[in-house]
Amino acid sequence: MQHEIMYSPSYTLLEVKLEAGERIEAEAGAMVYMSPGIEIATKAKGGVFGALTRGLLGGESFFTNTFTASSKGTLGLAPPYQGDIKHHRLNGGTLFIQSGSYMASSPELSLDTKWGGAKSFFSREGLFLLRMSGAGDAFISSFGAIHEVNLNNESFTIDTGHMVAFTEGLDYSVKRIGGFKSTIFSGEGLVAEFKGTGTLYLQTRSMNSFIDWLMPFLPKSA
Repeated sequence: MQHEIMYSPSYTLLEVKLEAGERIEAEAGAMVYMSPGIEIATKAKGGVFGALTRGLLGGESFFTNTFTASSKGTLGLAPPYQGDIKHHRLNGGTLFIQSGSYMASSPELSLDTKWGGAKSFFSREGLFLLRMSGAGDAFISSFGAIHEVNLNNESFTIDTGHMVAFTEGLDYSVKRIGGFKSTIFSGEGLVAEFKGTGTLYLQTRSMNSFIDWLMPFLPKSA
Protein backbone atom coordinates (compact mmCIF):
# COMPACT_ATOMS: atom_id res chain seq x y z
CA MET A 1 0.00 0.00 0.00
CA GLN A 2 1.52 3.32 -1.06
CA HIS A 3 1.68 5.70 1.85
CA GLU A 4 3.61 8.62 3.34
CA ILE A 5 3.96 9.47 7.05
CA MET A 6 4.37 13.25 7.44
CA TYR A 7 5.05 15.78 10.22
CA SER A 8 6.45 13.13 12.55
CA PRO A 9 6.72 12.80 15.48
CA SER A 10 4.46 15.39 17.16
CA TYR A 11 1.47 15.99 14.88
CA THR A 12 1.85 13.12 12.46
CA LEU A 13 -0.35 12.62 9.43
CA LEU A 14 -0.68 9.45 7.35
CA GLU A 15 -1.45 9.93 3.66
CA VAL A 16 -2.47 6.79 1.76
CA LYS A 17 -2.66 6.60 -2.02
CA LEU A 18 -5.32 4.14 -3.12
CA GLU A 19 -5.55 2.59 -6.55
CA ALA A 20 -8.96 1.81 -8.06
CA GLY A 21 -10.53 -1.03 -6.06
CA GLU A 22 -8.03 -0.77 -3.19
CA ARG A 23 -9.35 -0.53 0.39
CA ILE A 24 -8.16 0.38 3.86
CA GLU A 25 -9.89 0.14 7.25
CA ALA A 26 -9.47 2.78 9.96
CA GLU A 27 -10.70 3.64 13.42
CA ALA A 28 -13.83 5.81 13.53
CA GLY A 29 -12.83 9.49 13.54
CA ALA A 30 -9.36 8.94 12.04
CA MET A 31 -10.13 10.50 8.65
CA VAL A 32 -8.72 13.98 8.04
CA TYR A 33 -9.48 14.27 4.31
CA MET A 34 -10.19 12.22 1.20
CA SER A 35 -10.26 12.95 -2.52
CA PRO A 36 -13.26 12.39 -4.82
CA GLY A 37 -13.68 8.79 -5.89
CA ILE A 38 -13.20 7.35 -2.39
CA GLU A 39 -16.28 5.88 -0.72
CA ILE A 40 -16.71 5.23 3.00
CA ALA A 41 -18.67 2.41 4.63
CA THR A 42 -19.06 1.91 8.40
CA LYS A 43 -19.33 -1.52 9.95
CA ALA A 44 -18.71 -3.51 13.12
CA LYS A 45 -15.42 -5.25 12.29
CA GLY A 46 -15.57 -8.94 13.10
CA GLY A 47 -19.34 -8.81 13.53
CA VAL A 48 -21.31 -7.30 16.41
CA PHE A 49 -19.84 -9.60 19.09
CA GLY A 50 -16.24 -9.05 17.98
CA ALA A 51 -16.70 -5.29 17.78
CA LEU A 52 -18.43 -5.21 21.17
CA THR A 53 -15.54 -7.13 22.74
CA ARG A 54 -12.96 -4.74 21.29
CA GLY A 55 -15.01 -1.70 22.26
CA LEU A 56 -15.80 -2.65 25.84
CA LEU A 57 -12.68 -4.62 26.69
CA GLY A 58 -10.02 -3.45 24.25
CA GLY A 59 -10.62 0.29 24.50
CA GLU A 60 -11.24 0.70 20.76
CA SER A 61 -14.17 2.09 18.78
CA PHE A 62 -17.13 -0.22 18.23
CA PHE A 63 -17.17 0.67 14.52
CA THR A 64 -14.46 0.88 11.88
CA ASN A 65 -14.64 2.72 8.56
CA THR A 66 -13.68 1.07 5.28
CA PHE A 67 -12.45 3.43 2.57
CA THR A 68 -12.72 2.07 -0.98
CA ALA A 69 -11.36 3.82 -4.06
CA SER A 70 -13.60 3.64 -7.12
CA SER A 71 -10.84 5.56 -8.90
CA LYS A 72 -7.31 6.52 -7.92
CA GLY A 73 -7.40 8.78 -4.85
CA THR A 74 -5.76 10.03 -1.67
CA LEU A 75 -6.81 9.57 1.96
CA GLY A 76 -5.46 11.38 5.05
CA LEU A 77 -5.63 9.76 8.50
CA ALA A 78 -4.48 10.89 11.95
CA PRO A 79 -4.78 9.75 15.60
CA PRO A 80 -6.97 11.70 18.07
CA TYR A 81 -4.05 13.20 20.03
CA GLN A 82 -0.61 14.60 19.23
CA GLY A 83 1.82 11.81 18.54
CA ASP A 84 3.45 9.55 16.01
CA ILE A 85 2.38 6.95 13.43
CA LYS A 86 4.32 3.81 12.54
CA HIS A 87 3.86 1.41 9.62
CA HIS A 88 4.30 -2.31 10.29
CA ARG A 89 4.08 -4.89 7.51
CA LEU A 90 2.65 -8.27 8.50
CA ASN A 91 3.50 -11.33 6.39
CA GLY A 92 1.43 -13.99 8.09
CA GLY A 93 2.59 -13.08 11.61
CA THR A 94 0.93 -11.47 14.62
CA LEU A 95 1.21 -8.00 16.15
CA PHE A 96 -0.11 -7.24 19.66
CA ILE A 97 -1.30 -3.64 20.04
CA GLN A 98 -1.99 -1.72 23.22
CA SER A 99 -5.51 -0.33 23.63
CA GLY A 100 -5.88 2.99 21.83
CA SER A 101 -2.87 2.53 19.52
CA TYR A 102 -4.61 0.85 16.57
CA MET A 103 -5.33 3.35 13.77
CA ALA A 104 -5.68 1.61 10.39
CA SER A 105 -4.93 -1.59 8.50
CA SER A 106 -5.47 -3.60 5.35
CA PRO A 107 -8.91 -5.28 5.29
CA GLU A 108 -7.20 -8.68 4.99
CA LEU A 109 -5.84 -8.43 8.54
CA SER A 110 -7.92 -9.87 11.37
CA LEU A 111 -8.30 -7.88 14.57
CA ASP A 112 -9.50 -9.29 17.87
CA THR A 113 -8.73 -9.15 21.58
CA LYS A 114 -6.35 -11.22 23.67
CA TRP A 115 -6.73 -11.84 27.40
CA GLY A 116 -3.67 -10.54 29.20
CA GLY A 117 -4.23 -12.34 32.48
CA ALA A 118 -3.24 -11.04 35.89
CA LYS A 119 -0.05 -9.44 34.56
CA SER A 120 -2.14 -7.10 32.42
CA PHE A 121 -4.58 -6.43 35.26
CA PHE A 122 -1.85 -5.09 37.51
CA SER A 123 -0.26 -3.00 34.75
CA ARG A 124 -3.07 -0.38 34.84
CA GLU A 125 -3.17 -0.53 31.04
CA GLY A 126 -6.27 -2.69 30.63
CA LEU A 127 -7.01 -6.39 30.61
CA PHE A 128 -6.88 -6.87 26.86
CA LEU A 129 -4.47 -6.35 24.00
CA LEU A 130 -5.57 -6.18 20.39
CA ARG A 131 -4.24 -9.07 18.33
CA MET A 132 -3.71 -8.43 14.62
CA SER A 133 -2.87 -11.36 12.34
CA GLY A 134 -2.49 -12.14 8.66
CA ALA A 135 -0.78 -10.50 5.70
CA GLY A 136 -1.09 -6.77 5.08
CA ASP A 137 -0.21 -3.27 6.28
CA ALA A 138 -0.83 -2.06 9.83
CA PHE A 139 -0.58 1.53 11.09
CA ILE A 140 -0.25 2.16 14.82
CA SER A 141 -0.26 5.49 16.66
CA SER A 142 1.21 6.76 19.91
CA PHE A 143 1.18 9.56 22.46
CA GLY A 144 4.57 11.13 21.73
CA ALA A 145 7.14 9.70 19.32
CA ILE A 146 7.42 5.98 18.56
CA HIS A 147 10.72 4.35 19.45
CA GLU A 148 11.47 0.96 17.89
CA VAL A 149 13.50 -1.65 19.78
CA ASN A 150 14.62 -4.92 18.13
CA LEU A 151 15.40 -7.75 20.53
CA ASN A 152 17.37 -10.90 19.69
CA ASN A 153 16.87 -13.40 22.51
CA GLU A 154 17.23 -10.50 24.97
CA SER A 155 15.32 -8.90 27.81
CA PHE A 156 14.20 -5.27 27.97
CA THR A 157 12.28 -3.37 30.66
CA ILE A 158 9.84 -0.50 30.05
CA ASP A 159 7.27 1.45 32.05
CA THR A 160 3.86 -0.10 31.35
CA GLY A 161 2.43 3.26 30.23
CA HIS A 162 4.92 3.47 27.34
CA MET A 163 4.02 0.24 25.53
CA VAL A 164 2.49 0.61 22.05
CA ALA A 165 2.87 -2.77 20.32
CA PHE A 166 5.07 -5.85 20.03
CA THR A 167 5.45 -8.77 17.65
CA GLU A 168 5.04 -12.47 18.34
CA GLY A 169 8.20 -14.02 19.71
CA LEU A 170 8.15 -11.60 22.62
CA ASP A 171 6.47 -12.20 25.97
CA TYR A 172 6.28 -9.92 28.97
CA SER A 173 5.73 -10.00 32.71
CA VAL A 174 4.69 -7.10 34.91
CA LYS A 175 6.62 -6.51 38.11
CA ARG A 176 7.49 -3.87 40.68
CA ILE A 177 10.56 -1.71 40.18
CA GLY A 178 12.94 -2.02 43.11
CA GLY A 179 11.49 -2.49 46.59
CA PHE A 180 8.16 -1.40 48.02
CA LYS A 181 9.38 2.16 48.64
CA SER A 182 10.58 2.52 45.05
CA THR A 183 7.25 1.23 43.74
CA ILE A 184 5.28 3.78 45.76
CA PHE A 185 7.52 6.87 45.67
CA SER A 186 9.78 6.60 42.60
CA GLY A 187 7.06 7.67 40.16
CA GLU A 188 7.73 4.53 38.11
CA GLY A 189 5.33 2.07 39.73
CA LEU A 190 5.10 -1.12 37.69
CA VAL A 191 7.24 -2.07 34.71
CA ALA A 192 6.95 -4.67 31.95
CA GLU A 193 9.93 -6.93 31.32
CA PHE A 194 9.99 -8.27 27.76
CA LYS A 195 11.95 -11.37 26.77
CA GLY A 196 12.54 -13.12 23.47
CA THR A 197 13.13 -12.18 19.84
CA GLY A 198 11.03 -9.62 18.03
CA THR A 199 10.19 -5.94 17.65
CA LEU A 200 8.91 -3.71 20.44
CA TYR A 201 7.32 -0.31 19.81
CA LEU A 202 7.41 2.26 22.63
CA GLN A 203 5.91 5.74 22.98
CA THR A 204 8.08 8.51 24.42
CA ARG A 205 5.20 9.93 26.48
CA SER A 206 2.76 8.23 28.85
CA MET A 207 -0.91 9.20 28.85
CA ASN A 208 -1.17 8.21 32.52
CA SER A 209 1.75 10.45 33.49
CA PHE A 210 0.33 13.34 31.46
CA ILE A 211 -3.06 13.03 33.16
CA ASP A 212 -1.39 12.93 36.59
CA TRP A 213 0.59 16.07 35.70
CA LEU A 214 -2.55 17.83 34.40
CA MET A 215 -4.86 17.08 37.34
CA PRO A 216 -3.63 19.87 39.72
CA PHE A 217 -4.35 22.48 37.03
CA LEU A 218 -7.97 21.43 36.40
CA PRO A 219 -10.77 23.43 38.06
CA LYS A 220 -12.04 21.95 41.28
CA SER A 221 -15.78 21.34 41.63
CA ALA A 222 -17.53 23.54 44.15
